[in-house]
Amino acid sequence: MKRFHWQMMLGVSLVILSTLFYLLHYVIFRDWHHIFIYMIGDIAFVFFEVLLVTLIIHRLLGESEKRTRLEKLNIVIGVFFSEVGKKMLTYFSDFDPKLDRIRQELIVTKDWSDREFLMVSRRLNDYGYDLHFHKVDLDHLHGLLVEKRDFLVRLLENPVLLEHESFTDLLQAVFHMTEELASREDMKQLPEADYEHLAGDMKRVYALLAHQWLDYMRHLKDNYPYLFSLAMRTNPFDQDASPIVR
Repeated sequence: MKRFHWQMMLGVSLVILSTLFYLLHYVIFRDWHHIFIYMIGDIAFVFFEVLLVTLIIHRLLGESEKRTRLEKLNIVIGVFFSEVGKKMLTYFSDFDPKLDRIRQELIVTKDWSDREFLMVSRRLNDYGYDLHFHKVDLDHLHGLLVEKRDFLVRLLENPVLLEHESFTDLLQAVFHMTEELASREDMKQLPEADYEHLAGDMKRVYALLAHQWLDYMRHLKDNYPYLFSLAMRTNPFDQDASPIVR
């Protein structure tokens, strides 16, 4: 209410000042014809000015702000993969019995084009993400996620994430799986139905991780060659991956 009152007062003041200056112009020059010629011309230009400012300048500023927000978001995504994402992707892929069918396609190189990223993304859409979930060490997975729980919570609280729905879905899926595992006291005495329920949670996280990792690799290749170099050398799908430059 106070802000509206301040704006109203400013508007009224500007109108009064404009009127006073028009009257001053008439008092000095005694020429209403001249005043109305320029007044109508100025009013006619207002519509073009609205077009210029609202549709062009505002759009350019909006795009600039959007790029800035997305850049901050990609920094957050990079931190996520450094802290927990790559470890989880490596862990799940180790229990994927069909990974060899697509493993070679996931060895991203500096020569990849946008078309190759798109083709692999479509391939991932059709992939099953099956896991030998009975072989997964749930206690180890639980320990990994609980260790990073505070980190995940802080990421979920980050307002920048509202700009990226798919990454938000990934974080929610990871956090949900963390809560599921934390709610069980004995991971070794679970009924089959519960194993299948947890397998569904793991499969969901595995699929979302793979897609988000590929998108992040594409972003690094296009914008940060030095970060992309390290990401290639630590590819979670590459069994021969090594951070050592050879």
